Amino acid sequence: MKVVPSAAGLAVWYAENRILAWICLLIFVNQLGFGAIVPTVPLYARTFDVPLAAIGLTIAAYGLARFLVGLPAGLISDTFGRRYALALGGLITVAGNLLCAIAPSYLPFLLARFIAGFGAGLVITASQIMLADISTPERRGRMMATYSAVFSLAVGFGPLPGGLLADAFGLSAPFWAYAGMGGLAAVLAWFRVPETKYLRTAMGGVSHADRPSFWSQVRLLAVQRPFLLVCLVGFTAFFARTGALFSLIPVLAQERIGMSPDQLGLALTAMNVAAALLTVPAGTLADRIGRKKMIVPATTMTGVSMLLFMVAPSFPGFLLACAAWSLALGLGQSSPEAYVADSARPGTNASTMSTFRMLSETGYVIGPFILGVIADGWGTNTALLTTAAFAMSVAALFALFAPEKRRLVAAAPAS
Repeated sequence: MKVVPSAAGLAVWYAENRILAWICLLIFVNQLGFGAIVPTVPLYARTFDVPLAAIGLTIAAYGLARFLVGLPAGLISDTFGRRYALALGGLITVAGNLLCAIAPSYLPFLLARFIAGFGAGLVITASQIMLADISTPERRGRMMATYSAVFSLAVGFGPLPGGLLADAFGLSAPFWAYAGMGGLAAVLAWFRVPETKYLRTAMGGVSHADRPSFWSQVRLLAVQRPFLLVCLVGFTAFFARTGALFSLIPVLAQERIGMSPDQLGLALTAMNVAAALLTVPAGTLADRIGRKKMIVPATTMTGVSMLLFMVAPSFPGFLLACAAWSLALGLGQSSPEAYVADSARPGTNASTMSTFRMLSETGYVIGPFILGVIADGWGTNTALLTTAAFAMSVAALFALFAPEKRRLVAAAPAS
């Protein structure tokens, strides 16, 4: 069998996936900056001598902004174009993280986190709308998995240099780095990422004149049970990730296990890189067997990982919990988005994907604060146990009541 040289193979892939390639490069740059601040945000907030609930609030403020910008991001993308929303998000990311780096006290830091979250929400929502624009049901799982793998690699690699920067130059250094990455993302969005608003796959054969208004599309989504159930899955992922992994677990690792920022950065990096390696095979499998068969076990494993973090007695035990989280993230990272895009009516990608992001991001808002309050009142273990029980319950609900979108993916080629 003839083997295509790697350079030639890459050139062929780029020719067939040029828009995907630029979206992936942009999201890698942007999320590399985000990953750099993951291990330091709770530690930086702790320097202002605030309780765990207040630390959780710094995560929640970021999520609140991402929640609030969800529908506006869809409206901006539908009105002015996806590229415009991406570039605007990059510029706001720069401003928010610069303000984080120079914050003199807790309240200015909290406000800066909100601004940064607004920029991040624009970038992520617009990029996922573009993915829905360029994908077809037969290849959607793989395309979204490729994006998710790059996303995870960036977030996963980011904590390592972020931890090193924090050790060498102080806890504000990763925020300076993220501001730089946000600026580069804005440049890429404006000058290199093609516009996808008018692609045939985006419009689905429907003219702008024949589509319902943006807000009418959102109202139609609010009564669709499959859509609401997959939004609950997305909510659960954010609730666990931001409420436990980003907010409580770094403090637990430092205060209970004695891990330093660079050790924590290494563990988070290994966890996210492992998840990224699983993501593309999982996306291919989702195209073949359906989204639901990936979503249910992944959501269940999220709960299992929380239980392992709860009982981790040492650094090796912490790494075992990270491995379980990697499996959950790798199996389920792209399937919910693919499930949502499968459900979108022709010409409604912007409203469908942005509404999904908004409802999912509610977990980003609620999780850190609620789990912080539980941890302050009843201990970190109780907060992690609550997260585990919630994730497993949502997995059961989706298994019982969500229909499979298999009719859209049954004809996927075995490649």
